[in-house]
Amino acid sequence: MEQDFLTSLRTAEVIAVGSELLGPTRVDTNSLYIAEELGAVGIQLVAKMVVGDHLERIADACRGALARSDVVVLTGGLGPTDDDLTREAVARVLGVPLVEDPAITRRIEARFARRGLRMPEINRRQAQVLQGARSLDNQNGTAPGQFIEYRGKVVVLLPGPPRELQPMLRALCAGVLGARAGDERIYRATLFVTGRSESHVDEAVQPIYARWREAPVPIETTILASPGQIELHLSLRSREAADGARLIRAALDELEARLGEDVFSTDGRSMEQVVGDLLRARGLTVAAAESCTGGLLLSRLTDVPGSSAYVAGGAVVYSNALKTGLAGVPAEVLAAHGAVSEPVAAALAEGIRDRTGSDVAIGITGIAGPGGGSVEKPVGMVAIGVLVRADPVRIRTFHFVGGRAQIKFFATQAALDMIRRALLAAN
Repeated sequence: MEQDFLTSLRTAEVIAVGSELLGPTRVDTNSLYIAEELGAVGIQLVAKMVVGDHLERIADACRGALARSDVVVLTGGLGPTDDDLTREAVARVLGVPLVEDPAITRRIEARFARRGLRMPEINRRQAQVLQGARSLDNQNGTAPGQFIEYRGKVVVLLPGPPRELQPMLRALCAGVLGARAGDERIYRATLFVTGRSESHVDEAVQPIYARWREAPVPIETTILASPGQIELHLSLRSREAADGARLIRAALDELEARLGEDVFSTDGRSMEQVVGDLLRARGLTVAAAESCTGGLLLSRLTDVPGSSAYVAGGAVVYSNALKTGLAGVPAEVLAAHGAVSEPVAAALAEGIRDRTGSDVAIGITGIAGPGGGSVEKPVGMVAIGVLVRADPVRIRTFHFVGGRAQIKFFATQAALDMIRRALLAAN
């Protein structure tokens, strides 16, 4: 192996190895954890890929990543079977042999012995270490990780199971990776927006982005459309923690000033957490009468720990009979306007407020599809009514696009946002 040259590590790529990750049932989640841990020591994840259990494809992926980035992290493919090819692929790329480490073999034998078992001969493959590499002890499995420096760069081999991978990576980041990352750190922030499309948000903030790119400390930005919200992700590099935190905070403040009340979170809280915190701070309780959302709104609110302090309860009133019997919607209102209408949404909110004594009440009625729509009332039409104490009822009709699950989620997001805005207006 050629002489290594010590350089600061700034960028990283992840290669998730495993043919199962290319199918419809398994998802690579390790890269999310790796990005967080590396980012905390100033190493930015710039690319990731999934590769099947194929020697040449793994080698090609590793070779390409090494040409582009300072750190290459390979996950998976370190087991004892013939399709576990990560070690062999990396050895081929680096031009080094694999050597069995007797200490690792003994540890694997002892692990089997503690369960009263003999170690199968195929497990010796897990004791093969790249010549010149440092093995990483695995406290939760048989496959050790490996760390090797090559031409000033770093290659890390980690097992696929998260409970095995995570302790190894934490130790590396606290040790050699953190030391090699230099004195810069990455500072990140995310701003959540609702009530605007992705293109409208981008149009509003693009002049700010352009100025940030030319700043002495550039701020990198990403806009992402997620269900029911738009996310703005910010990141910058700084040697000084105080400067990094100050610049990120100033950037968030500038975006918030531009986008106004459409910003609902700058600290990572979800919409249900934001609404719950507003209810708790004001000492208010909430109840809901849900039709098309089938209880999803109350489910989201009660997913937040401590929500019993402000969630009173509610009812799923899917049929017209229960809209009248449980939520008190007058039969004549249903007959005159139909179940999916603003008058019925208002009556649902009023009825559930009267029956629960809650301070805040929501009524939701709509058509989640895929059937049941008409020209006048198409699939995706949802009417929402929100009451806050004695204030007049707030009513909106939305037209959502998507499948049944999407429409139900969008409806609950819109309802929560209506509560949020109503509580802020009542401040």
